Amino acid sequence: MDTSTYKVGATAAEAVDNIFLFIISVSVVLLLLVTVLMIWFAIKYSRKRHPVAEPVKQRAWLEITWTVIPTILVLVMFFYGYEGFKLMRDVPKDAMTVNVTGRMWDWSFEYENGKRTDKLYVPRGKNIKLLMKSLDVLHSFYIPKYRIKEDVVPGRETYLWFKPQTVGPTDIFCAEYCGQRHAYMLSQVIVMEEEEFQQWYGKTGKPPGKISAEAIMEDLGCLDCHNLDDSAGDRFSLNGIFGKKRIVIKDGKEIEVTADEDYLRRSIMEPGAEIVKGQENIMETPEELTEEQLKIIIEFLKAQKQPQK
Repeated sequence: MDTSTYKVGATAAEAVDNIFLFIISVSVVLLLLVTVLMIWFAIKYSRKRHPVAEPVKQRAWLEITWTVIPTILVLVMFFYGYEGFKLMRDVPKDAMTVNVTGRMWDWSFEYENGKRTDKLYVPRGKNIKLLMKSLDVLHSFYIPKYRIKEDVVPGRETYLWFKPQTVGPTDIFCAEYCGQRHAYMLSQVIVMEEEEFQQWYGKTGKPPGKISAEAIMEDLGCLDCHNLDDSAGDRFSLNGIFGKKRIVIKDGKEIEVTADEDYLRRSIMEPGAEIVKGQENIMETPEELTEEQLKIIIEFLKAQKQPQK
């Protein structure tokens, strides 16, 4: 890495921590200095010692001192911060690349072997590069433990990198308000030992043959707001939906429709056209959904059994 401040192998977490410690140290010293001077001036120039006010005399050296010193401190902070920023943008050549997709309201991760997950699995001690994109609105990918955060912008690919040093899970957040369920846009980084990761990575690559509807729906984020088994919670159940009569709002009017194949297709591809009565229109059109995947989902929903009363 081309940086003069941080040694080769330094991480973003080390850079951010060092910058914050430097700024806090300077701030504490200045706070103590100002506090001591205030107390000293209050005593020295009190009414008791100086009952008659005296005009303040200008001193050029004093004006220059308190202008030059803060300027130097700010420039040092800027330089130190810029070196840390360069480190965060200079991705090591040996980094493993993972594609990250943000959508309302979940994160999905795709590996070079085609494996897709809703959690970020990485090996300990390996440099990880994240190539990120958003399918809808502005999000912000944030892992507090590794001190990394980057906006995920619609129509633009952004990136960041980090190097996990300890085994175990840590949280991933969205740090940019992105809608109603922003607070639920959570995931985790699962850090494993290299051998364990390679076993996981080799065994869970892109599965051969037909892809399941559940896998497609999970990858698209459908199962963040829906469930397939009538389990308790605030998620809308799709179990046994095929053939049901439903009251929907279309063009501002209530109408009754049957959840046939055409209805399922419209509900997926035009989610705002017919809103189920009592539900909010928070679903986005799945632009990356292929015709083949759409047929797999519809056939799956047609085969679901009606829930027993």
